[in-house]
Amino acid sequence: MSTDPTLTILMYFVLPVWLAAGFADWLCHRATRIESTTGAKESVIYLLMFAEVGLPLLAAIFLEINAGIILLMIVAFFVHEATALWDVSYAVSGRKVTPFEQHVHSFLELVPLMAILLVVARHWTQFLALLGLGSEPARFGLTAKSEPLPVAYIAILFALILLFELLPYLEELWRGVRARRRSAASAGGPASASPHARGRSSP
Repeated sequence: MSTDPTLTILMYFVLPVWLAAGFADWLCHRATRIESTTGAKESVIYLLMFAEVGLPLLAAIFLEINAGIILLMIVAFFVHEATALWDVSYAVSGRKVTPFEQHVHSFLELVPLMAILLVVARHWTQFLALLGLGSEPARFGLTAKSEPLPVAYIAILFALILLFELLPYLEELWRGVRARRRSAASAGGPASASPHARGRSSP
């Protein structure tokens, strides 16, 4: 396996920081009782952002990095940024977004950019080829890594993603859906009961 320090930074610093920031954001959501404010919609937006980061992450883990993968990462980053702007705009309209949570958001936005820059540094010739520069042709094929990442690392990473990202936000989504159902039931309860009440009071 490569001893390139940029790979070590990606594996053991950038990804752990992303996981920690994502979990911290979930804790912020929970502290502000998101299920009773912005609710399930904000959770769905976050899961969308998770998918926007997850797709290029999977590509980077299992596929050879070439111009096509770098392009995927760049496009996903800008889509993620647009979704993040939507997320914050929606969040501040319905609940308090604390300074700490805003600071966490800054990590969630910049960590993917940090990852892309490190990937570009490791595969500079393919990045130049993507821009039509350099002597190497741009490659866009999907090819499995010739030097795969350690299986143990991938297994631990996926377990951490499941425990600290996917499951917490699915739980948050469920809380939001459940709260909305309860709110709808309580709002519809008196209206549905009134005809019976009127019936009992009729002579």
